[in-house]
Amino acid sequence: MRKITSYLIVGLTLSASLLSSCNNKKGKDGRTDTYSSGTISFVSDESFSPIIEEERFVFEHDYPQAKVKPIYTNESDAINQLLEGKTWLAFTARDFKPSELKNLQAKNFKPVSLKLAYDALAFIINKNNTDTLISVKDIEQIMNGHITTWGQLYKGSKRGTITVVFDNAKSSTVHYVEDSILGGKPISNPNVAAVNKTEEVIKYVENTPNAIGIIGNNWLNDKRDSTNLTFNKNIRVMSVSHVHPATPTSGRKPYQYYIYNGEYPLIRTIYALLNDPRQGLPWGFAHFIEGPKGQRIVMKTGLLPVMGNINVRNVNISE
Repeated sequence: MRKITSYLIVGLTLSASLLSSCNNKKGKDGRTDTYSSGTISFVSDESFSPIIEEERFVFEHDYPQAKVKPIYTNESDAINQLLEGKTWLAFTARDFKPSELKNLQAKNFKPVSLKLAYDALAFIINKNNTDTLISVKDIEQIMNGHITTWGQLYKGSKRGTITVVFDNAKSSTVHYVEDSILGGKPISNPNVAAVNKTEEVIKYVENTPNAIGIIGNNWLNDKRDSTNLTFNKNIRVMSVSHVHPATPTSGRKPYQYYIYNGEYPLIRTIYALLNDPRQGLPWGFAHFIEGPKGQRIVMKTGLLPVMGNINVRNVNISE
């Protein structure tokens, strides 16, 4: 079947900011990095590693005297490392909490958060599973244990127990489900498991007919498809509906266009959290991602940039 699907082109008309030419004198903390040179490490929620790796590759190519080394972990540990002064930069799916800001400011720090991109939580299932439509209310009932079998979702389904798998028990994905879907309550379904990495979630779903995996949508896109309309061929991506019960016309997949117009229900913001009094390389890298070239990379990886002019084009695709 052929249909017309909208996709996005981002025209970035922002003026590129020049990286500062700070000197590399050693500070009291022993650091010698500047806005565009030196070596630093930073932390990030592991679910953002595809976009971070793309940004890091281009940044280091453009600024060969700079090396930024990622430590991929879960969101809770990333933020704790930032608050404890073990890192100056963390990539997360939430802003500083008021109590965290107050604590840092009491120590004479000046923490800053930058919005970098919008992504979506994608619900993935085994490629042989044809039950691809779900509502936000269905998701809530699965997570609180009121729905535990595929037969409760789809009358007559023989797939048995629904097994839900996350990337990490303390990841931004889990936090989003608990905060934004369950209203701050913990996940209580006994058939929920956590692995260690997003890649393991995808592999688990590929091998498990009754599984639902929950991942960031930047893990899905076929890199050969410049329109970001082609998903990983080894799994299926569910359509998620604001409306309950879900219908084929109300369900949406996590395409950039549906993130842009808000029709996809499960959208979150990616932040760079900075607590760098030197305003050195952590600032340089974070502002690079926020700038024109960094935002074009965001677009390329299937997320939605926060900066730039958005143009919508229609294309014909086959399904």
